[in-house]
Amino acid sequence: MLQLAALAAVAISGGAVILAGDPLRQTLVLGVFGLALTMLFFVFQAPDVALSEIVISTVGLPVMVLLALRKVREQERERQEDEE
Repeated sequence: MLQLAALAAVAISGGAVILAGDPLRQTLVLGVFGLALTMLFFVFQAPDVALSEIVISTVGLPVMVLLALRKVREQERERQEDEE
């Protein structure tokens, strides 16, 4: 029963990442998706994979994407200021 709940959480959060239109929202939902995957790995008795999933998918990847989005927006602002 717990395995089905974990699989449903992964499916729902994965769909939410796709349906989120704004890149910032996608990044935040991606962190939730990472937590759902972590829960799935714990339920299927793979704690070593779950621990690495916490670090990579829940923390590392969203932070890297947020930093990249910030850099892109800064460059867009600089281009707009140069055009004016």
